Amino acid sequence: QVQLVESGGGSVQAGGSLRLSCAASGLTFSTYAIGWFRQAPGKEREFVATISRSGGNTKYADSVKGRFTASRDNAKKTVYLQMNSLKPKDTALYYCAADYTSLPEGASPDRGRYEFWGQGTQVTVSS
Repeated sequence: QVQLVESGGGSVQAGGSLRLSCAASGLTFSTYAIGWFRQAPGKEREFVATISRSGGNTKYADSVKGRFTASRDNAKKTVYLQMNSLKPKDTALYYCAADYTSLPEGASPDRGRYEFWGQGTQVTVSS
């Protein structure tokens, strides 16, 4: 079955960095765009970043643009989210999700498109 497993979360001080990983199995990885979403307590799950199946197209939420970078290694079936200059408001449970797309450069911020989800990894940023 399809599995997405996030790792790399933790606790950091404001201004610090973390790199999240999302390892996939049970799917043809190179046919899926991979998105990152986050959910803080009491808030809705929100879009953070997405990367196309080719890796050539990325999109970011305005709140993380310039600080976060998504990348992928299709040979390793893994997507990464490099998070720099972290802020307390980045504190949340971070999820990766997979969206099947026929478009090599397709990358949607629409949460409803994503069929498969991981269990999440916690990121806590203290001031």
